[in-house]
Amino acid sequence: MKSFITIDGSIGEGGGQVFRTSLALSLTTGKPFRIFNIRAKRAKGGLLRQHLTALNAAAEVGQAKVRGANIGSSEVTFEPVEVRPGTFRFSIGTAGSTSLVLQTVLPALMTASAPSHLILEGGTHNPYAPPFDFLEKAFTPLVRKMGPEVSCCLDMPGFYPAGGGRFTVSVKPVSRLMELHLPERGEIKCCGCRALVAQLGKHIGDREVKVVCEEMGWSKDSSKVVLYRKSQGPGNVLIIEVESENVTEVITGFGMRGVTAERVALGAVEEVKRYLDSGVPVGTHLADQILLPMALAGGGSFRTLPPSLHTRTNIQVMEAFLDVKIEFISKSEDVWEINVVSKKERSKGGKP
Repeated sequence: MKSFITIDGSIGEGGGQVFRTSLALSLTTGKPFRIFNIRAKRAKGGLLRQHLTALNAAAEVGQAKVRGANIGSSEVTFEPVEVRPGTFRFSIGTAGSTSLVLQTVLPALMTASAPSHLILEGGTHNPYAPPFDFLEKAFTPLVRKMGPEVSCCLDMPGFYPAGGGRFTVSVKPVSRLMELHLPERGEIKCCGCRALVAQLGKHIGDREVKVVCEEMGWSKDSSKVVLYRKSQGPGNVLIIEVESENVTEVITGFGMRGVTAERVALGAVEEVKRYLDSGVPVGTHLADQILLPMALAGGGSFRTLPPSLHTRTNIQVMEAFLDVKIEFISKSEDVWEINVVSKKERSKGGKP
């Protein structure tokens, strides 16, 4: 009988990421776990709709035995049997993040026995999660460097709070993930920005891209406004891309009621300037996302901005499930190095 790993959901930032990372690692390793204090540091703790969708998705993919699969539940036990690749459709039913549901099941499907095809419905552009454009341009290209072929296609955007979006993902797995090392960004090839506007005035997007081009000294040709007239609800997202030789960084700003287009743009520009000035290849949000596949590969490294509490919390969960040690070393105020090393290599005297 397998012993259960016990996770305290209140560790670190104490949000839903502790739960999703535990699910992803349990699915991939086959190790059952029990988690309590789920989302204990949120105003409304326990499972919300998107977390329950992630749990049900993981249970379907892993043919798992589950206890505590209810809205508001603060404790869950999850015991996977075997990863079953195939065609899946997961619908949140709200504007909850589809990318976070994908984040839960994708690691296991990347090393499954056969290809998979996923349809995800709900929020595709949610201010509290990686938007679709981040998955497409920043995250999945790095995953492909690790071996599996992962591609995604947006059918309909779903903006917060209406949702109603949909995208598909195809996965051609590999037997084992390769290590990924990103010590340098490489030469910057191109930069640009797009403003997505749904059921709102085009002038909002025009003002956002104008601020970005003026502040960054970019040509107007590097920007555009994309209008969506058939979305389920209104929305506005500013997307800034920095494509380099080794990595593409995607930084977003979300339009909100009472916040001017100029303020949205200036906030995103500040983040872009910090990323560019640091010289690191991996931004704060990408660091958080790429760590898990690196840990599953048993090795990897990259330079990034100071690790967020989100990232540090993720590391605690990864080290509970995997035979790895994840270290972060400050090289300067804005440059940190993160190394993932298998404990086996470490005991042999491999590089820390």
